[in-house]
Amino acid sequence: MMSTATAADWVAHAYRVAHGVRRRVLEHTIANNGGYLSQACSSAEILATLYTRVMRLGPSVAPMVPLAFPGVPGPDNPRAFTGSGYNGPHRPDLDRFYLSPAHYALVLYATLIEVGRMAPEGLAQFNRDGSTVEMIGAEHSPGMEVTTGSLAQGLSQALGVALARHLKGERGRTWVFMSDGEFQEGQTWEAFEVLAHHRIPGVGVYVDVNRQQCDGRMADVLDIGDLRAKLRAFGADVHEVDGHDVERLARTAEGWDGHRPLVVLAMTNPCQGIDRLREREPKYHYVRFRDDAERQAYRALLDAMQEEG
Repeated sequence: MMSTATAADWVAHAYRVAHGVRRRVLEHTIANNGGYLSQACSSAEILATLYTRVMRLGPSVAPMVPLAFPGVPGPDNPRAFTGSGYNGPHRPDLDRFYLSPAHYALVLYATLIEVGRMAPEGLAQFNRDGSTVEMIGAEHSPGMEVTTGSLAQGLSQALGVALARHLKGERGRTWVFMSDGEFQEGQTWEAFEVLAHHRIPGVGVYVDVNRQQCDGRMADVLDIGDLRAKLRAFGADVHEVDGHDVERLARTAEGWDGHRPLVVLAMTNPCQGIDRLREREPKYHYVRFRDDAERQAYRALLDAMQEEG
């Protein structure tokens, strides 16, 4: 049990990380006239909580500044690597992490920087030819172990790893970050069927429930209904929490015994921390500024965020 002082210190640290993630993604979006900004708004506290409290990870074993793309994996390419080293070494007692919606890659890179696992200079390589710091993360990208795009493939791949670890007697857990839009895909439900049938232990899923997708509100494009009830029908231990409350996000995992799959439905706001985004309703998916006046308005927001620390 953490002492009151220690717990307060962690909460403050987690919120600083989340704030830093939004600030870095906004800065990048302004500099490049484009970015997945609303994803940072909705998921910053989730990723901050996973990296600072929930996941048992060893120190990074990857270069602080990401290496160049080494070529595709294969028997004739011994130089190939994955980006999982930023999440620490693969050890039986340590956890593994999988980012399923690969377009959240920029948010993941910002998180790695804020928790000291990657150098800020790494973002200068973002979406450059020959770089591993991809716009849509792949297996060689920092913090990633497998290529999870197209959408909704990450859970299936993570389950394969989790099952193998269970058969080998490893105690480390497997964590998956998902977006609620992935529940519009049939592969997600097939994965939960497999998870229930094989009773794979130690699988925890955090879902960014921001109710948005690229074409607008999910309820308008393809409503997924009562997600909590559906997941419970698939045998999951489901909890719905405020996705911007780091204490609630962490507490849910702390009470989990690992026997059933844990699904944390983190209810989030796609404009959290950057309320000006509401001007773009109902389409928040990717921000590209309409004109220089709008860009300057966001730059003023960035200046204010930097003053906050």
